[in-house]
Amino acid sequence: MANLTKLEFVALDISGKNYLSWVLDAEIHLDAMGLRDTIKENKKASNQENAKAMIFLRHHLDEDLKIEYLTIKDPLVLWKNLKERYDHLKMVFLPKARHKWINLRLQDFKSVMKYNSEMFRITSILTLCGEKISDSDKLENTFSTFHASNVLLQQ
Repeated sequence: MANLTKLEFVALDISGKNYLSWVLDAEIHLDAMGLRDTIKENKKASNQENAKAMIFLRHHLDEDLKIEYLTIKDPLVLWKNLKERYDHLKMVFLPKARHKWINLRLQDFKSVMKYNSEMFRITSILTLCGEKISDSDKLENTFSTFHASNVLLQQ
């Protein structure tokens, strides 16, 4: 039977395609619930806090992942297992995002709004993969793609 309760954020897909955003969402929500220590080494969490964290994490897993990790009762163990399984995806997403960043050009978009949307999507992926993209990098990338006739705008 499908999960009938409302999710705070999208459940982790078994393919791991949303792992990077899932980890960020899970950490933020565990922080908000006062349960962040349950997924840290040298944790000082009670059994009740561990149980709450496990319920929360399992609630935000794909049904097949729930079954696969059915016997795990410690949120730290589950967290480490998921990290070991999916953390390598950073190395898959990072080259693609770098390539898109390098080839991002304003003139390829019908509107500045669509360009900005794509730029922020790419920089978010880069940031989740550990790359630092500053505002000046964003401006430089945008200005460097201006057509030669718009050099005055760039300056």
